[in-house]
Amino acid sequence: MNLREFFYLQKSDRKVVIFLLTLAAAAISIVYLLGDKNTRTIGDSENETSILGLDNPTKYGKPKENGYYELRDGRRVELFPFDPNTADSTQLSRLGLAPYQIRNIYKYRAKGGVYRSPQDFARLYGLTRKQYRALEPYIMIGDDYQPAFTMESVRAYHENKIAERQRVHDVYEAYKAQDAYKPYKEYDRDTIRYPLKIKVGEYINLATADTTMLKKIPGIGSGWARAIVSYGQRLGGYVSVGQLKEIEGFPKESLPFFKVVHPQTQKMNLNKLSVAQMRRHPYINFYQARAIYDFRRLKGKITSLTQLRLHKDFPPEAIERLSPYVTF
Repeated sequence: MNLREFFYLQKSDRKVVIFLLTLAAAAISIVYLLGDKNTRTIGDSENETSILGLDNPTKYGKPKENGYYELRDGRRVELFPFDPNTADSTQLSRLGLAPYQIRNIYKYRAKGGVYRSPQDFARLYGLTRKQYRALEPYIMIGDDYQPAFTMESVRAYHENKIAERQRVHDVYEAYKAQDAYKPYKEYDRDTIRYPLKIKVGEYINLATADTTMLKKIPGIGSGWARAIVSYGQRLGGYVSVGQLKEIEGFPKESLPFFKVVHPQTQKMNLNKLSVAQMRRHPYINFYQARAIYDFRRLKGKITSLTQLRLHKDFPPEAIERLSPYVTF
């Protein structure tokens, strides 16, 4: 096989190759022309910037009537009095704020935010100390956006109110200095609505106390008194002061004012109650009630809680806690 036969192409193949070569040549020419144009533009811009002296930011730091101009990222920044609550995007841009900072200002105002002082503007996200120091002298908050309590009428109203309160107090002090009447102490206080609290060393019998007696204990009001009585009814009576700690959030400072004298409990017969009935007691959960029910079904009546001591749901403390409330 000679080289001519090896590189021989049919007519259709030659057309495809010629088309691809033409297309590649055109693409290379376009890239070359555009690249050369951009290079010249960038170079020309740099030359113009250098010629005009814009590459030196300090050249435009001279103050003018309404502020001064300086160059930041190729932009001329103008400082002038503005209200951040009403300034539009054009004004904010002239002040040298970045687009994302301007968006943050608009979002803040759209959500009802108000700049009430120049210090509030310092909280703008992305605002640097240098920017704030330059803008602070030009921040002018409009009167409509000042706090309402700074209005003269509002301040005068509050001052008059304080003065009136002081006059009433002075009149009362003068009356009290001249009043020689000593009231009858027994009727000084509504002991039904506001019962007198017991003193340190005095006690209330938890086994028989009602809500009226319980409210005499320091730290116990109507709400806690009802909670104590309600939990005692669920238990079947209190046998120890420590049971009050089982009430969620109970004020432990009130515990020294309780005693349990001659406890009286309502006992429940474990051989007659259903699982649902046993579960109503605070000291019996579902698994314990089910264990008692299964024991009765398999072995007959229960005669003592010690029969359940081998069950995992009845540790010694659970049996001791439940003992005052059961019968057989």
